[in-house]
Amino acid sequence: MQNSGIGGWPARRALMTPDRTAFVFGARSLTYAEVHERANRLASRLRDSGVRAGDRVAYLGPNHTAFAETMFAAHALGAIFVPLNFRLATPEIDYMLGHCGAKVLIYAPQCAGVVDALPDRSAPDAIVALEDYESWLAGGDPTPIDVPVALEDLALILYTSGTTGRPKGATLSHANLVWNTYNMLIGVDVAGDETTLVSAPLFHVAALNQTLLPTFVKGGRSVIMPSWDVDECFDLVEKHGVTWMFGVTTMFAALARSPRWDRADLSSLRTLMSGGASIPPALIRTYQERGLVFCQGYGLTETSPGATFLEASQSERKAGSAGVPVFFADVRVVRPDLTDAGPGEPGEVLIKGPNVTPGYWNDPAATEAAFAEGGWFRSGDVATLDEEGHLYIVDRVKDMYISGGENVYPAEVEAALFEHPAVAEAAVVGVPDATWGETGRAFVVARAGHDAVTEEELQGFLRTRLAKYKVPRYVTFVEDLPKTGSGKIQKLKLRDLSLP
Repeated sequence: MQNSGIGGWPARRALMTPDRTAFVFGARSLTYAEVHERANRLASRLRDSGVRAGDRVAYLGPNHTAFAETMFAAHALGAIFVPLNFRLATPEIDYMLGHCGAKVLIYAPQCAGVVDALPDRSAPDAIVALEDYESWLAGGDPTPIDVPVALEDLALILYTSGTTGRPKGATLSHANLVWNTYNMLIGVDVAGDETTLVSAPLFHVAALNQTLLPTFVKGGRSVIMPSWDVDECFDLVEKHGVTWMFGVTTMFAALARSPRWDRADLSSLRTLMSGGASIPPALIRTYQERGLVFCQGYGLTETSPGATFLEASQSERKAGSAGVPVFFADVRVVRPDLTDAGPGEPGEVLIKGPNVTPGYWNDPAATEAAFAEGGWFRSGDVATLDEEGHLYIVDRVKDMYISGGENVYPAEVEAALFEHPAVAEAAVVGVPDATWGETGRAFVVARAGHDAVTEEELQGFLRTRLAKYKVPRYVTFVEDLPKTGSGKIQKLKLRDLSLP
C-alpha cells in the first residue's frame, strides 16, 4: 500500500475487522467495512472536485460521522484536512478558509447562515451541505484509491484560538498523529473492545487525536455525541457500556454536580481522561470516591496533543499531576535563560519529540518564534517538576498576574475555590488595582442549593488556604462562564468585564 498515512487506516481496519462497529451516531452504526467504502466514495467525489495531494479540504459542523469520513477521504488523496470551529462567526471562518486556501468545504445545516454569508474571495471551489452529503457520497466510485502519502506529509491544519490578532494554523503531519497514537496506546492501554465516548468537539485536537484515532486503530467502537450534554452523556454511558471518555474540567464538573451523579450507572467506565487545563484535585477526588480511574494529561494543539500523561497506576498517588512525558517525547521545565528549573521551581514547559508540529501554515515568523534552541517547542505554560519527574501545571504564562510584586497563578486560586462545597465552577483573572498594581477577581458558579454563599465567605475560606496576596479582592457570582468550543474558559472575555 502506497498510503502510509491516516488515509490508509480504513482499508487496513476493514481488512482485519470488517464487521466490527467503528462508529455509533444516534440510531445509526457503521462497520469498518462500511467506513472504508464510504471514505472511498467520498474520496472519489473530492477527486472529481479537483482535490489532489497537498490541497486543503475543510469541514464545518458539530460532531458527526461525516467529519471522520471527510478526514479519511481527504487523507486517502494526500490532501490536508482542516476542521473548523462551527461556533465561529462568518468573518472568522472567512479568514481561515482564505488563509488555508481550502478547495472544498463540507458543512452542517446549522452553519448555513455562516457559509451563505462568505464573500467570494474565500469561498472554496466546491461547497457541500450535509443535507446533500449522502446523495453526493453515494454517487462516488467505491474503488479504493491508493496514492503515495508519506508519514512526513501534512495531515491537518488546526486553527488555534489566538488571544491577540489572528489565529495561527498549526500543522500536524501524519507522523505526528501516528506517534501520538502510539503514546496513547501505551499510556491508556487502549483495547480492541474499547467503547469510547467522543463527547468533546472533534475540531479540537484532543477529541480527535486522543480518543477517536486511537480507538479506530485498535478496532474499537466510537460513540459520537453531536454536542456536549450532561444527561445524554449519562444515557450513552449506560446504553452502550462506555469504557473510555475524555473531557475537560468544565465537562467533568458538570457531570459531578448533576442530580443524576449519585445514581448513574458508571460501572462500565475503565478510564476517564482529562486535559486542556489543570484539574482541581478536589474534582479528581470526587471521581475517585466513585471508584473511577481519573487520568490527567497535558499537551497542546502543537504537540498532537499529548506531551505528558498520568497513567492509571499513579492516578491516586499523584492526583493533580499531569504525569510524566509520554513515551515518545521529552519535556523540560526551564527558567527564562532556558536552563533547567529545579524541583518545585516554576518554569516554562518545553517539548520535543516526533509528535511536535513542524510549524504554522504560511507563517515562518510564528514558526521560528515557537521553537527554542535545539528544536524545543515553547509551550507558554508554567509548571513545576517534583523530585520524581512528575509535571504539575501551574498556569499559562499570560494568565499569571503580579500583585504587590508577587506572582499569582490563577489556577492555584481556582483549585482552592473548588474545595468549597458551594463552588461548582470558578475562574480567576488579574485586574488593575491602584494599591497593588493588580489583584484577583474570581468569577464563581454556585452549586444548586448553595445560592446563599457570599463573597466574604469565600474570601475567608481562601485565607485559610492561601497567602493573603493570592486571595481575590473581588468575587462575582455568575450563572455560567464563557467557554470556547472545546470547553475551555475564555478568560479574555472575563478580563473585559468592567469592575464593579
